[in-house]
This record gives sequence, C-alpha cells and structure tokens, in this order.
Amino acid sequence: MITVYGIKSCDTVKKALKWLEERGIEHAFHDVRADGLDRPELERWAGALGWEAMLNRRSTTWRNLTDADKDGLNEARALDLMLARPTLIKRPLFDFNGLILQGFDARVKARLQ
Repeated sequence: MITVYGIKSCDTVKKALKWLEERGIEHAFHDVRADGLDRPELERWAGALGWEAMLNRRSTTWRNLTDADKDGLNEARALDLMLARPTLIKRPLFDFNGLILQGFDARVKARLQ
C-alpha cells in the first residue's frame, strides 16, 4: 500500500493522485495540513530523505517566516517548523511499504509501479 502525503490543493499532489488512480495503484491520501502529522513520522522521513531535502524553501510559507526562524536552522528547529506549518514540507511524499520517496518525477514513478 502506498500512502501519499501532501496537501489536497497542491497541483503536484493532484497529478500524483490522478496518475496512481489511472494505473489502478492502491493508495491512501493523507493531507498533512488537515489530518496533521506527528514528530516520529516526520523524524522517520528526515532520516530517509534528510531534513534539508524536505524543507520547501520556495514556498510562500518559508518566505513569510521571520529571519529569526530561518537563521541558524538545524534539524530540530526545522522539524518544529514543519510540524507547525506543514506547507513547509516539499510534496508529494510517498510511503511505499516503508520506502520514503519525495517529489513526482520519472524516478519516483518507476519506483511506485
């Protein structure tokens, strides 16, 4: 079973969900903003991907953070920010039988089939 983590209004998440549905690939969707996240889950993702790879520094949410929030960022503080503001997480994120994948490119598609 594949769990897709993201935000339902995200265009890339929409494309990923549609792609999975078109191929009849069983999956569940978890909206990180509406359904929430817990720290152990986020730590597991960071262990697999690295917290810096997970942090969406192009997001409006990132641009709206204070300099104090951004300066001297380390893993613990970044995870705190992502828990408080899930839109800081790059998406979509997939949990495929314990394998954590991020993004929606040819490499990820090949792994999901």
